[in-house]
Amino acid sequence: MPRRYSDYPDAYTTWNVVSSMGRYTSLVAVIIFSIILWEAIRSGRTIESSFIRSSSIEWLQNTPPSDHSYIELALLTEF
Repeated sequence: MPRRYSDYPDAYTTWNVVSSMGRYTSLVAVIIFSIILWEAIRSGRTIESSFIRSSSIEWLQNTPPSDHSYIELALLTEF
């Protein structure tokens, strides 16, 4: 669709309507996302579940680890 036209030819009317509907759909999606994000930050709820797998070695350590807590490096293997 050509840009910077003050008046579109009739051949572009359908595409103008389609692009306008897409713009409004995107606007509604951004507004809904902003409301959800604002509510999530404002409520201060804790996380109910985590998608991080706790079987990896870095999640088994104390945070932060104590100085000189290991004699040698841990052996990493793939699961």
